[in-house]
Amino acid sequence: MTEERPWGFFEILGEKSNHKVKYIFVKPNHKLSYQNHTKRAEHWFILSGLAEITIDDHKFEAGTGDTIDIEIGQKHRIAALDHAVEFIEVQTGTYFGEDDITRYEDDYDRA
Repeated sequence: MTEERPWGFFEILGEKSNHKVKYIFVKPNHKLSYQNHTKRAEHWFILSGLAEITIDDHKFEAGTGDTIDIEIGQKHRIAALDHAVEFIEVQTGTYFGEDDITRYEDDYDRA
């Protein structure tokens, strides 16, 4: 199942009661919203590209082969720089619905 977003798209690779796995593609010079979740943590594995990562207002770059851990409640964002970024996201927790998102900043005016 693939879902289009203004920043790119994601595809759900697998889902069980205690985890969900997604492939995520971020278009060049686009970024996801600055957000957090109350019921899930995330682990990102960068497959390709160079990304700017923000976690709780701390910014750093990550590239191919890098991994990032995001704890439940941490604000986070990934932004593709000059090239697309592809990564695998493994969610763990108790709930994985798209409605467990609180957005603090969003380039596409989503609530």
